[in-house]
Parts: sequence; C-alpha cells; structure tokens
Amino acid sequence: MIDIRQARDNLERLKEVLGRRGVPAEDVDKLAAFDREAREASGRRDNTRALVKDLSRQVVEAKRSGDAAKSDVLMKSSREAGERLKAEEEAADRALEQVRSLLLMMPNIPADDIPDGTGPEDNVVIDRWPKEERVYRQHQRAPHWDIGRELGILDMERGAKLSGSMFPLYRGKGARLLRALTTMALDHHGDQFEEIRPPTFVKTETMISTGHLPKFADDAYHLERDDLWAIPTAEVPLTSMFRSEILDEDDLPVCLTAYTPCFRREAGSAGRDTRGLLRVHEFDKVELFSYTTPDQADEMFHTMVTRARELLKLLDLEHRVLALCAGDMGISAARTYDLEVYAPGCDQWLEVSSISWCSDYQARRANIRYRPRNGGSTQLVHTLNGSALAWARIWAALMETGRQEDGSVKLPDSLSPYMSGDLIISA
Repeated sequence: MIDIRQARDNLERLKEVLGRRGVPAEDVDKLAAFDREAREASGRRDNTRALVKDLSRQVVEAKRSGDAAKSDVLMKSSREAGERLKAEEEAADRALEQVRSLLLMMPNIPADDIPDGTGPEDNVVIDRWPKEERVYRQHQRAPHWDIGRELGILDMERGAKLSGSMFPLYRGKGARLLRALTTMALDHHGDQFEEIRPPTFVKTETMISTGHLPKFADDAYHLERDDLWAIPTAEVPLTSMFRSEILDEDDLPVCLTAYTPCFRREAGSAGRDTRGLLRVHEFDKVELFSYTTPDQADEMFHTMVTRARELLKLLDLEHRVLALCAGDMGISAARTYDLEVYAPGCDQWLEVSSISWCSDYQARRANIRYRPRNGGSTQLVHTLNGSALAWARIWAALMETGRQEDGSVKLPDSLSPYMSGDLIISA
C-alpha cells in the first residue's frame, strides 16, 4: 500500500499522481479525511489512557497516605475515565480500520517514466524481435485448438467434462511439451535465481500482501471451508516468504524462481477470447521474483525483462515489448512491461509475460524490511516479479508457428534436450 504520510504531507501531489491511475480526487480526499479522524481519535484515546494511568497512580498515593475520602473520589474518576477509554479505543480502532481499508484499495504510485493512458490502447510498443515482421505461410494460419485436436495433444472437451469450460487437458507430447518448457526455464534461471516450490494454496493475509485481496476477490478461487486461496501466480507466496521479517542489506537482492500451477476465475471474460488456450482457468507458469533495495530495483527489473526475452528468442517466437500505461497496470505495480508473442493461427498478439516493479507497495502491506549495512533505521524492501514464462499461450504460439505443410509441428531446437531429441509432433 502507499505511505499514508503522502496524504498528510502533499495531498495535492498525491491526487495528481494517483489521478494518472484513474483514482478520483475525491477518493484521495476521503482517505485524507479518514486519516485526520483516525489521528484525532487516537489522540483522544492516548490522552484518556494517560489520564487513567495518572489517576491510578494518585489512588495508590492517597491510599498510602491514609486519605480514604480522596482515594474514593479518585477511584470514581478513574472508573469514569476507564469507561470513556474503552469507548475511545473502539472508536480509534474503527477509524484506523477505515483508513487501512481505503489504503488496501488504493493502487501504487506510478513511476514517472511510464506512459499516461487509461487502457490497453494507450500502451506503448518499445521493442520487438525480430526487428522486421515475419511472413507466415498459409499452413501456419491454423488455430492451435484445431492443431491440438488433429494431433491428439489438446483435448478441451474432456477437460471441460472433468472440470468445466476453460480447463485444458493436454495429452502425449502436448503434456510433455509443458514439462519440457518448465524444466528449460528453471534451468535457464538457475544461475541467479534460487528455485522454490511454494504451496499452491495460501492464507488470506498472503493474498492481501501482494494486492490481490481485497480488490480482486471475485477473480480468485477460495476454499471457504479452510479459508485458503488457490494462487493466481507464484508471486503471491513468494512475496510473503519473508513477511514480517527483517533482512540484511548484504543479503539483497534475494532472487527466487518458482514453477506452479496458477488459477484464475477470469471473471467477466465470458465470450471473450475463450477458445483454446487464449484464456483459461488453470495454467502452468515459471515466475521470477526478487527483493531488492531501492537502488537495486531498476537493474533487477531490466534483468527480468532480459531473461524472459531470452527464453522467447530460444523458442524462436516473434514478440514485442509493451510499456503499460498508468491506467492499465495492476494495482501493485509502479512500472510494468508486458511481453507479447505473435500467434499466426489466431492472428493475435498474446501476452505471455508481465514484469513489474512494485516499489515498496507490497513490502509495506507485508511488513518486509531490511537493515542497512551502514546502520540507521530499517527500510522497506522493493519487490519485483515477472513471468518467465506462462506456458498456455506459449504452447499455443509454438503450435501455430511451428506447423508444417503436412500438419505436423516442428518444435524449436532449444527444446531438444528436454524432449529427448524428438522435436516433431505428428498425428
């Protein structure tokens, strides 16, 4: 969450920067007003608490001096102050909770260098690979859902029979390809990023730490009986690995990578890009995550972008890099680059990676700090996350890009060690 002191010290500036993210000025004014009420309520509580403590001291002194009458008067005053304190504590708690609730819904402050805009149409393409657009042949223009069915490696119908629509079922070399992609990515990142296998289900406070709750509860799968949430991304458990802990600056950056299944309800997506693997409820993904100091964050951000792009080049997939505008970023991000691959059969650019610098927004929610090597007070870490990569749409793009004239699919040479050298998928 953002630092409430920004609403106290420079309210107009806060309204300006959050306005870039579509936050109405009146919402920021409301936050500032609730914060003032909370501080006033806390002040009254603290004053009464001090009065109760002082009266208790005077009662003890009166009893010691044998002044029963004074002791009785002071005890009555102490009881009255105690009742008032109870009410003021409840009022202060309510006011502070109102402030926290508003802060949990406020997005992060955007970086100065990201483009302005309100939606995807305002995102900016900043790079592409290869530099010249590729020319695709007619046999590559078949959609992956037809290719997968013809080759017997993607069975959407049986997936729906098992779990409902938008739950894919991969078979044979289709399933093996997912495993190969995952192993390839983990091997690729293993030189710098420690591999983690986190739990797939997490507590509510774990989802709150990243910003997925409370705002995006409708898009998550919730196990009400156990009050656990199916993770939408490995970012969620990785963010909370060091929740409420203090790290040493010498140990930063902490670099983590994880393979997990990911679950998303895709609320509001009915009838929109729901064929094949374009939009699914469950998919496999390898995530990159890092805790850094503020000074390390920019370099780490570009490291993650580079690593994700390296994989796309190894897979020989045409792709582009988009700088997301302020109005299209996720709630926690200060800067986000999306990587999109071109799928010739769908004739669409498909997002396969979203790489974000979250500044200290998530660390403030999760209370993750570091101890500076030169001493001084502890500081909030910065967090960064990125897909490297999400496999459902990569799988789709590989099917369409690699389709041959005879209907088979040729996989990239980089996958040879992970497919036992068998790079041709035939019916």
